[in-house]
Order: sequence, then structure tokens, then C-alpha cells
Amino acid sequence: MTKVSLEGQVAVVTGAARGVGELLARKLSARSAKVALVGLEPDALKQVADRLHGESGFWHADVTDHEAMAQVAAEVKERFGKVDIVVANAGVANGGPFVESDPVAWRRVIEVNLIGSAVTARAFLPVLMESRGYLLQIASLAAITPAPMMTAYCASKSGVEAYAHSLRAEVGHKGVRVGVGYLSWTDTDMVRGADQDEVMRELRQRLPWPSNKTYPLGPAVDRIVAGIERRSSHVYAQWWLRGMQGVRGYLPGIIGAVGQREMRRFEPRLKGVSTGLVGAGGAADEQRQQGISP
Repeated sequence: MTKVSLEGQVAVVTGAARGVGELLARKLSARSAKVALVGLEPDALKQVADRLHGESGFWHADVTDHEAMAQVAAEVKERFGKVDIVVANAGVANGGPFVESDPVAWRRVIEVNLIGSAVTARAFLPVLMESRGYLLQIASLAAITPAPMMTAYCASKSGVEAYAHSLRAEVGHKGVRVGVGYLSWTDTDMVRGADQDEVMRELRQRLPWPSNKTYPLGPAVDRIVAGIERRSSHVYAQWWLRGMQGVRGYLPGIIGAVGQREMRRFEPRLKGVSTGLVGAGGAADEQRQQGISP
């Protein structure tokens, strides 16, 4: 597909305080895009904005709050005059056995990853229709294959994948392109936070190659930027994820069989697995829920 120059384009990135969102904002800015950062950590967002090359701004907002996100969309449009690109990247994760999981944390993963993505799109689609722009929904390998101990995350990422595919059919005739971005385990605060739990770390290491590796952030984000430039329907942050699409129909049965064996092996150690939100982003979200300023 033909590349679209990012020079002068206005890009909105949610979850931009760290990880994929932060580096994506930097790389878009380096290509002369104007960038609007959205997230829960105003101090961190300001630091990111201060390091960007060109014009930028940051907005402190919870992506699950429709009124707040609608206000952000209006202010971004007023500030920059348009919106060409929206990347729904904000996300949190938890782990552990479903039966013993923290119901508040489990629900919050669904709210941020799925509901928050829909709220983001609802707020920004009117301005994307004006610019005939592009919405990139960040999903995951978890949308392609189920995994034990990750019920909320897999459910949320499967949900955003299906929602984005449905939305593509709805808004394509209005000039808006919709893409889905897939990432495997990438070196972010979220993945490092999950790896702090010994059982979760060992379970991941026992996955088959190449899904048991942690991949560097830079090349993954470079692939996402390339997908944005092409307004791609599917964006793969690691080369092998494209091939997973062809076999995904077989994966639930395989994981169901192999997963039972692994759970039996780890059963004596499951009581100690943390079930709260993981990583610095998860901590920021928990502070929001408790009414503590980040």
C-alpha cells in the first residue's frame, strides 16, 4: 500500500506516558507529526511531550470516561484544527487463576482495554470522518490465542479485535480506515511487571518458540509506525504474528490440552500468584481508582 506522509498530520496516542505509547509518540513526532498525548499520569505525559520534536500537547484523562474523552477530542481539534490518526493503545493487565482473581482488577482490565478503546473511538470518530483519517486499535497475540492465567487480558484483546473489525466495515465508506495492531511479549513496564511474579514468568518461558521470547520495543514500534503510514488493516509488531492468523482456529484446542498439563504442574504454587494490575501503568490506574493523584 502507498505510504502517507506523516508531516503535518495530527496523531492522538492514548496510554502515552510509557512503553509502546511513549515511543510511538516520539517516532511519530520525529516524522513531523503533531502529537496529542492522553493518559492518567500528567507529570509523565508532560515529560514525554517536552522531549518531542515538534508541536504537541498532553491531556490527563481516563479512557473509560466518555465525557472526559469527548472533551479531550474537542480540545485536540481546537488546538490543532484536525485529527488524522488515533491510536487506541491504553491498556492494563492482570494475571492469576480466574477463580481466585481480584474481581475489581479483572473487571478493570475489561473496562480499560475494551470499553476504553470504544470510548476513545466514539469520541474521535467524528473528527476522523472530517479528515478521512485512520484509527489503529492496539490488540495483542492474546487476541489470536487463549492463554491460561490471562482470562481478562485475552477476553479484552479478543474483544477489541472483533470490535475493530466490525467498525472497519461501518466507517470505511465514510473515508475512515481502521487497523488492528498485534504485539507479542514486548519489553514494556507491563510485561516486566508481569514477570515479577515467578509463576507467571516460568509459565511464559515454557511457551513454544517464538512466543516465549520478550521482544525489544524499538523494532516493534517501528513496525507500528510503518503500519500507520500505510493505513494498514493489520499491523504486526513481530514478523511471525502474521503467520499465526492461518492457524488460529486450531489454537484453542491445543492450548486447552497442553494448558491442563501445565496447570497441574504449577497447581501447588498458584496460591501465591498476584492477581492485581501489573506494572507502572497498572499502579497508576489503581491510584486513580483510589482517588490518589499520580
